[in-house]
Amino acid sequence: MLTLEEFRELREQPSDPQAEQELINSIEQVYFSADSFDVVKYELEKLPSVLNLQELEAYRDKLKQQQAAVSKKVADLILEKQPAYVKELERVTSLQTGLQLAAVICTNGRRHLNIAKEGFTQASLGLLANQRKRQLLIGLLKSLRTIKTLQRTDVRLSEMLEEEDYPGAIQLCLECQKAASTFKHYSCISELNSKLQDTLEQIEEQLDVALSKICKNFDINHYTKVQQAYRLLGKTQTAMDQLHMHFTQAIHNTVFQVVLGYVELCAGNTDTKFQKLQYKDLCTHVTPDSYIPCLADLCKALWEVMLSYYRTMEWHEKHDNEDTASASEGSNMIGTEETNFDRGYIKKKLEHGLTRIWQDVQLKVKTYLLGTDLSIFKYDDFIFVLDIISRLMQVGEEFCGSKSEVLQESIRKQSVNYFKNYHRTRLDELRMFLENETWELCPVKSNFSILQLHEFKFMEQSRSPSVSPSKQPVSTSSKTVTLFEQYCSGGNPFEIQANHKDEETEDVLASNGYESDEQEKSAYQEYDSDSDVPEELKRDYVDEQTGDVPVKSVSRETLKSRKKSDYSLNKVNAPILTNTTLNVIRLVGKYMQMMNILKPIAFDVIHFMSQLFDYYLYAIYTFFGRNDSLESTGLGLSSSRLRTTLNRIQESLIDLEVSADPTATLTAAEERKEKVPSPHLSQLVVLTSGDTLYGLAERVVATESLVFLAEQFEFLQPHLDAVMPAVKKPFLQQFYSQTVSTASELRKPIYWIVAGKALDYEQMLLLMANVKWDVKEIMSQHNIYVDALLKEFEQFNRRLNEVSKRVRIPLPVSNILWEHCIRLANRTIVEGYANVKKCSNEGRALMQLDFQQFLMKLEKLTDIRPIPDKEFVETYIKAYYLTENDMERWIKEHREYSTKQLTNLVNVCLGSHINKKARQKLLAAIDDIDRPKR
Repeated sequence: MLTLEEFRELREQPSDPQAEQELINSIEQVYFSADSFDVVKYELEKLPSVLNLQELEAYRDKLKQQQAAVSKKVADLILEKQPAYVKELERVTSLQTGLQLAAVICTNGRRHLNIAKEGFTQASLGLLANQRKRQLLIGLLKSLRTIKTLQRTDVRLSEMLEEEDYPGAIQLCLECQKAASTFKHYSCISELNSKLQDTLEQIEEQLDVALSKICKNFDINHYTKVQQAYRLLGKTQTAMDQLHMHFTQAIHNTVFQVVLGYVELCAGNTDTKFQKLQYKDLCTHVTPDSYIPCLADLCKALWEVMLSYYRTMEWHEKHDNEDTASASEGSNMIGTEETNFDRGYIKKKLEHGLTRIWQDVQLKVKTYLLGTDLSIFKYDDFIFVLDIISRLMQVGEEFCGSKSEVLQESIRKQSVNYFKNYHRTRLDELRMFLENETWELCPVKSNFSILQLHEFKFMEQSRSPSVSPSKQPVSTSSKTVTLFEQYCSGGNPFEIQANHKDEETEDVLASNGYESDEQEKSAYQEYDSDSDVPEELKRDYVDEQTGDVPVKSVSRETLKSRKKSDYSLNKVNAPILTNTTLNVIRLVGKYMQMMNILKPIAFDVIHFMSQLFDYYLYAIYTFFGRNDSLESTGLGLSSSRLRTTLNRIQESLIDLEVSADPTATLTAAEERKEKVPSPHLSQLVVLTSGDTLYGLAERVVATESLVFLAEQFEFLQPHLDAVMPAVKKPFLQQFYSQTVSTASELRKPIYWIVAGKALDYEQMLLLMANVKWDVKEIMSQHNIYVDALLKEFEQFNRRLNEVSKRVRIPLPVSNILWEHCIRLANRTIVEGYANVKKCSNEGRALMQLDFQQFLMKLEKLTDIRPIPDKEFVETYIKAYYLTENDMERWIKEHREYSTKQLTNLVNVCLGSHINKKARQKLLAAIDDIDRPKR
């Protein structure tokens, strides 16, 4: 080791840190090994066998340098740690002083304990023993008092159970059990503990009974007590399982008791055999008279069960929110997690129970429906049954969002079967009505609307779930209120309201077809008579150009000139319809009621509605429009669409066979059941009298009633479109585009028959045949047949006026009649010209004179412009002046003329200025045109 002086010398010597560090690094590692290392021995063993003094001295100097570097490094480290060493030394000294003081304190304590031990007496110990005995006796007294209270607990528990204070009873019982466990070392307590356990089980049984009462009549306070009791028992999940079991049992017991009550009431005896029947068999014993009241009571009872479940869910939602808010303020995380788990279980259980309960309700009602054949009921009763079921399905949809597949399928099958039979009966009735209809006007008011009929009341009133569709109160709020919200506080959506029947009468009929005596009086004043113009017509007349009402200046001539073809001026502008039309409209309203109540059968109902319209249209056509000679005119009176519609109706709806073929297949027989025999016109309807214009009044009433019916169908289209399933809407669109819209097209063929007989066209041809057309000079006087034809039109005009006294003739009808008559007259004129054997240029000019005279007089009788087929006559007359080439082109362009008319034009009229070869060429052209027609 180095001495202190050597340390100082080393410290004072100048040093190079880097060089010293290199010296230290050059030291062999063996020098830093264990303390037992012998350095001298190690160095001596390293000496070579032959020693060299200089090398030894150099090696020695190296070791000294290494030693000096290490020593200096150690000296530096010692000096660096010097302050810490001094500080630690001071702490050790202070610790030594503290230990010495502790030794003194312990010595003093031992001395004082010895003094106390020597001074403590036996009296003091006796006093302490007595005090301890006193405390033990006080504790024993408290225990005895507690045991006495426990012995009397059963009386208080019975009182609390009678008061339905289940939470208090359970709380008391649990506290008694806890106290009993504290004193279980007493022999009297063991018996009491067993008794308390029995009491707790009895409380649970009564609690289960109380829980079952919730299913039929939910009471918030009662249910709150029950839930608190189960929460104290820690059995909230068990309670929810039991609750669902009770709801299922309640549904079964409720429907059974309701049906059993009606069955026993109708049976009139107290025979217990019905109580032993299964519910399915019991439903078959319900009589038709009690079927609807029983169904209503059944749905009312089931409503009470579902309402209780709904209110149960409301209670849990409300208390879950309150529990969540209170749990967020607490700090017991374990208890909160358990509560959240229970809450989640209850929520899922309740949500799953919605569908389960609704399925049970559907099955019970379906079983009841299948117990009786609904086809025995009248239509109104059947509608009422549908209304109840529809309301029940609405309850189910609001209850759990279900579409009521079970009920829908069951009621749809029965409804379709019922409706098929009902519809078949109605079609037969419609045929009977049509065959007995005399086509007299049914007097309705001018403001008549189908919405005024009872059958359509549901369309103008909002849907109310507690009233049948035709007996709905007007809604006063635009906010949608569910049935559960509406009846949560009381009432029942299935109550049969006796006062819901409409007491008011339909005010749609007018007295004698007029709405007042003044209108009836003025109606029989003809506007074109010599009498003064009625004042009401003066008041109603408005100048169409200016919009002014020149009351004093309007004369009879002015009215005549303005409305020559309007024969309805002297009639109230009321709809034209018959009793049969009104019956069809009422039927449509009933069909729509059923469709509105039970939307799944909407397609079937609309299909049957379309058959009502089809049959009515086909009957009108058969009675008044069927005439095989119509299409031969080539005037296109029946459009291709109308012909297609009539053919479709005849093929799909009309049974043309008189009797069934016994050899027909079963399929053919079934198809015939769907068809209706073609109707026959009543013998009371006379269509052959010229005085009545061949039944024009009846034809107008029939045709315009069909047009009115089509207008009502158009009015109903948006409503039908709203309820029709999307996949079936093409059928509805096709029905309207191809059938309803063709109703007005029947006017042309029906009124053509009148026009074809109203004028004596044959007489006119005879008069034209007597005219000499090969005159040599231009005539200034027209021929007599023109006057005869104009007289025919004047007579036709008078007859129209006579008919208009019986029934209002709408302006479109009068226009069609005039158009048909004028068209037939013009074509008769051309036919008369085509019968001419000889004709000169002056004769052709006479033809023009006659026709112009006819047009001039005709325009004073009618306001139809342009005159129909005017060009047809003028073009035929002017064709006489054409050249050979122009005539050939004219023949090819004007194919509306018959072969006879064209041939006469070539042979007679053009014979004077074309040669025989040219004539043969033109006749060949006519033959080429006529060949495809054969």
